[in-house]
Amino acid sequence: MSPPTLAVVAAGAMGAAVARRLTTAGCTVLTNLEGRSQATRERAASAGMLDVPMPELAARSQWVLSILPPSDALAFAARYKDVAPAQSKFRLAFADCNAVSPETVKKIAALFDGSGIGFVDAGIIGGPPKEGYDPVFYASAAPEDSALLDEFSGLSTGVGDASALKMSYAGISKGIIGLTTTMILAAHASSPATAQALVHELHSSQPQVLQRITTSVPAMLPKAYRWVGEMEEISSFVGDGEGQIHQGLARLYERVERSLKEEKEGGPAEDVKVLRSFVDDAKAVIGGQK
Repeated sequence: MSPPTLAVVAAGAMGAAVARRLTTAGCTVLTNLEGRSQATRERAASAGMLDVPMPELAARSQWVLSILPPSDALAFAARYKDVAPAQSKFRLAFADCNAVSPETVKKIAALFDGSGIGFVDAGIIGGPPKEGYDPVFYASAAPEDSALLDEFSGLSTGVGDASALKMSYAGISKGIIGLTTTMILAAHASSPATAQALVHELHSSQPQVLQRITTSVPAMLPKAYRWVGEMEEISSFVGDGEGQIHQGLARLYERVERSLKEEKEGGPAEDVKVLRSFVDDAKAVIGGQK
């Protein structure tokens, strides 16, 4: 049997890395780069992805993997559904691999009711695949689509379960990063001396936390814009009351993204400078240089 043709949308850091795994295995991977930046186009080409119009993508792909910012997930699914062929020589399947709440993924799944297109609720735990490392794709589906779970780490039969796992995991992992970022900025806002004292106290009493800050905060900066929508989806998942925690973290990541934009435009970018300075000081203290 020849390797399948799949579609991966979009060619972001995760999507392109997943596509590279698939093309390396001999699969044909289609994507649609309409309106995308030159950097994205270069990333797609490097991964071996083929840019085709949406109707062609829908007609040729046995599987579609939607790997997008959460705010784009529903609109893309509707766009695909509108151009998907009414009949096909193979079973079509659409996997939503986005960081969306169970409520949102059920809305997406409803688009495919009665269409004959299989739907999988998938959640990616981990970063983009690279040499020696692969993230885990957890998935759930309605009973009639349960056979599709053979391609994933099947979680259960029921749309929403995989997204709930993704929300829970990201709410902890990215929530911790947001919490530490918030307190670093708050400490510095009180005074630079307070931030310095925080570095030394963490080194003394919470060395693992300080060590994690030195890697997690720098890695978060270029992703902050993506995490805004994810925090909002997590807030919806948690619900009223405690869900306000992740609404606050969404605002924190918006703040970081604004500071990054200022930096690119030659502005003060004070928040980004504070975070990078804290990380540098933490590395120096850990290394015994301060």
